[in-house]
Amino acid sequence: MASDGVPLEEEGALLRRPSNSSEEDEWEEKAFTGREKVRVDIDPIFTDAETDESTMPPFSWKKLWLFTGPGFLMSIAFLDPGNLEGDLQSGAIAGYSLLWLLMWATLMGLLIQLLSARVGVATGKHLAELCREEYPTWARLTLWFMAELALIGADIQEVIGSAIAIRVLSHGVIPLWAGVLITSFDCFLLLFLENYGVRKLEAVFGVLIATMAISFAWMFGDTRPDGEELLLGLLIPRLSSKTIKEAVGVVGCIIMPHNVFLHSALVQSRKIDTNRKGRVREALKYYSIESSIALFVSFTINIFVTTVFAKAFYGTKEAETIGLVNAGQLLQEKYGGKFPIMYIWAIGLLAAGQSSTITGTYAGQFIMGGFLNLRIKKWLRAMITRGFAIVPTVIVALFFDSSESTLDVLNEWLNVLQSVQVPFALIPLLYLVSKEEVVGTFKIGHFLKVVSWMVAALVIAINGYLLLDFCVAEVSGPMFVVVVTVITLLYGGFIIYLISRGPLARWLVPVLPKYIVTSTN
Repeated sequence: MASDGVPLEEEGALLRRPSNSSEEDEWEEKAFTGREKVRVDIDPIFTDAETDESTMPPFSWKKLWLFTGPGFLMSIAFLDPGNLEGDLQSGAIAGYSLLWLLMWATLMGLLIQLLSARVGVATGKHLAELCREEYPTWARLTLWFMAELALIGADIQEVIGSAIAIRVLSHGVIPLWAGVLITSFDCFLLLFLENYGVRKLEAVFGVLIATMAISFAWMFGDTRPDGEELLLGLLIPRLSSKTIKEAVGVVGCIIMPHNVFLHSALVQSRKIDTNRKGRVREALKYYSIESSIALFVSFTINIFVTTVFAKAFYGTKEAETIGLVNAGQLLQEKYGGKFPIMYIWAIGLLAAGQSSTITGTYAGQFIMGGFLNLRIKKWLRAMITRGFAIVPTVIVALFFDSSESTLDVLNEWLNVLQSVQVPFALIPLLYLVSKEEVVGTFKIGHFLKVVSWMVAALVIAINGYLLLDFCVAEVSGPMFVVVVTVITLLYGGFIIYLISRGPLARWLVPVLPKYIVTSTN
């Protein structure tokens, strides 16, 4: 039933008003239809309409299992090839000394993802939909464009990672560009799995995560990193001038802009009565537990990778040149013989790349559909989303196939692309989750608001440092400097606009131009 009393009919991923409705908002995009959602109200006593709407059912392991899935799909972004490359470079260059930072970065990532889940559960809409409703057209389209850029950048890294793994497993027979094409079929796999229901899709991702865990745990067990150094690395913060770049990379790659949008949509795969506060609180409780477990698993896998490469290459001449392209070969040379460590590494990398590209396709559907409210079928939207990423990725693969050094340079550019997009996911999220008109009584409190903005400011500052460092090293020539300066001014102005709409506005009013403040009211 629509808010105006007009009944709605389900059709595919859309909620449709009867044909006699002449309003412009005739169609409303939805992440999941009623038929696709998993039923979680398994306790009949608490489904009675007469039960107090604020009553929350007791904890149930069976219900936790029913809620399990979205958090693990979300956690794959913490395990994509870009993160694995950051792990191996951190271990090779900084040894065990940045493990504490990896732990705290994961905790910061968990906080952001829980806020994303809160928005999705409390409103019944995902972040892209809410941005479409909250911001004027020009700002909404800008946010959509930035989200698409971030998604394309992440997708290129993920697909290239899968292609590298395929080349290693085929003994070099399958070139990089062919591996890209093979990986691109993941959108068909996604569409195929969706026909069998959300739980089947989540099970496939569970298998891929298990494959990563087994592969990297095998490497960890065989190479036997120093347990005492591992523990000290987790508990004692250490940072030197030689490891600042790696430290920035560890934090910078944890928050993936498209993943913030994705998680707010995934939590809607469960059938939750958002009109009953008890049900919403219950869902938030189970999603918090599930997400915490999922990110603990991803953190453990990241620890495996970091410590294996710390044990193998810290203090060696290979440490400065190691990357995804040559990591398997260098491992084989270090721990060769009967143990096929290169292939174990490649299997884990393939699972990471394949799972992250599928979730990237998934995120692309929600981002495009939510921001634009597209009236097209899911399969067509998936094909369009996949096309945005695959075409540039094939070009990249053909151009960089024979040059490992230029591929590393490309990866640096893609990391910068990801970094500059972070504010355009975090700021709208924190603004919306703090707004009572949007999330009602589930808005975050003052303490959590302060902590969240501090985390966001830290992540944005770290990514800004990465961007500044890169520009100082790479930007040259007067024309290039002018272009970068203009883009930077527009970029900063848009960030100020987004902040000025949120709870920080009252602190910024004295320093903001009057036309910015009035435009947000």
